[in-house]
Amino acid sequence: MSFFSIGLGVGTQNRSGQWLEVYYPAPIFQPDDTTVSQFLRPVDYHDGNTAIELTDDTIDKLIASVEDVTQKDILTQFKTSDQPRVITFLATDDEIGSTPEAYLKLHLLSHRAVKPNNVNLDGIFPQLPNVAWTSEGAIDVEELTGRQMAARLRGEVLEVQSIDKFPKLTNYHAPSGVRIAHTARVRLGAYLGEGTTVMHEGFVNFNAGAMGPNMIEGRLSQGVIMEAGSDLGGSASTMGTLSGGGEIIITIGKDCLIGANAGTGIPLGDNCTIEAGLYITASTFVQVLDNDKNPVQTVKARELAGQSDVLFIRNSKTGMVECRTNKQARELNDILHDHN
Repeated sequence: MSFFSIGLGVGTQNRSGQWLEVYYPAPIFQPDDTTVSQFLRPVDYHDGNTAIELTDDTIDKLIASVEDVTQKDILTQFKTSDQPRVITFLATDDEIGSTPEAYLKLHLLSHRAVKPNNVNLDGIFPQLPNVAWTSEGAIDVEELTGRQMAARLRGEVLEVQSIDKFPKLTNYHAPSGVRIAHTARVRLGAYLGEGTTVMHEGFVNFNAGAMGPNMIEGRLSQGVIMEAGSDLGGSASTMGTLSGGGEIIITIGKDCLIGANAGTGIPLGDNCTIEAGLYITASTFVQVLDNDKNPVQTVKARELAGQSDVLFIRNSKTGMVECRTNKQARELNDILHDHN
């Protein structure tokens, strides 16, 4: 019995019993048949992808059935909580059909169980409610005013950090071997590999990722993948599938540098550099130079997509975007990454 994922979660519901968010401390990716059977026996599961709210009685049955020490410990802790608890079964990697399903897939990304663009996130936006993320946790936006009034009457202030569909990653998971200078700038569903540093102005969206080690001082948009050893400079950006890139998946190869205030709307191979302030889109006209810096031809940047060892610059005299062989191999500062 092949399953895509199983997750034990605890979360928040609004007054109508609708899920706002779910925390999965240890999601299981592609569990074996024995594990699946141990979870299925005590619950009223029929088929397909489904989320089942747990009662104390069902939790007791699961504790008796499940052998995995980590999952059994989670269930034991669930017994002490009055918060809504859920078990989510993803039999297949199909379109998302509920809020618990959406959160489970976001957790799988941030737990490095799956890489960006390798999990089906179709239907995620309708299943993620717009939530006020506050000092008292997730609150339905329609219920926020009442909660703020209640806090004021207690002589307190309810701090609202954001109103958004996506929470910040570190309220759900802290990936090993990374540094995040400003946690609000990395969403749940971001993939951060070992040795990745996200500086204060860096941003990593859901379903975007750095394989590590990487330095991120700019924006990694949804769907963008950055391979090992590459650097996204200050205020640099990448054109994701939700930010103008259409269906083109942007990948940044190994040992690349996208300079400050620069950006790319085409995939890059390994050892590529885009100079500071230069934004390359698929339709940008680029003059290709030979090794003697003589013009060879002019092409649209999309024809150079995925090429390695390319240096993109703007000629300060003519204003023409040029590219030539990138002769200077670039290495990240090892000291920054060896001590994460």
